[in-house]
Amino acid sequence: MNFLKKLLGAIKVFFERVPLMKVILKQLGIAVVIIIILVFLITKWLNVSTNHGEFKTVPDLAKLSFEDAKAKLEENELNYFIQDTINYNPDYPAFSIIEQHPKAGKKVKEGRKIYLKINPSKYREVSVPHVIQITRRTAESTLKAVGFKVEKVTYKDNIGKDMVLGMKYKGKDIKPNDRLPKMSKIELILGNGKRPDQSSTDENDNDAGE
Repeated sequence: MNFLKKLLGAIKVFFERVPLMKVILKQLGIAVVIIIILVFLITKWLNVSTNHGEFKTVPDLAKLSFEDAKAKLEENELNYFIQDTINYNPDYPAFSIIEQHPKAGKKVKEGRKIYLKINPSKYREVSVPHVIQITRRTAESTLKAVGFKVEKVTYKDNIGKDMVLGMKYKGKDIKPNDRLPKMSKIELILGNGKRPDQSSTDENDNDAGE
């Protein structure tokens, strides 16, 4: 009898709790539906705001003028940003696109910024280093390090053999700290190891011998 009473009591308790379970399950179901709807709406918003799935091919802008490059980017619904350019490249027209990032052919999102570098109109100017009274070898290395070229070497009477006595650019004398375009060709004036009066003395000795 006791067992039967306990069983009946358990059944009564279970049925008393069923309505509460139904309420809990109903609330959980509503919460799940709301979450699904929110996830769907957020996904749609992200697709619209980021142009999901809409890619553009980056055009080749090399050697184009800025205006032509700008028009080409606008045609492809891409933006641009101009970066500073220091070095002049003689293989590219002045004021043309010398570098771009991302590279041509890359797939990017619509509205992506393409970073551009524009070729200057000429080499930038740099200061002529101090190479007077040093050896030819050291002077050539120093000039080359800052971007100059030694085009010609001229000797004159001076006891400092291969010692730099002066410099010229396009036939005109130049001095340290003058500013010239990078890659300029410089002429070095060097000593030949003879005293200024030695050449005339040698000539007189040759005449006396004759």
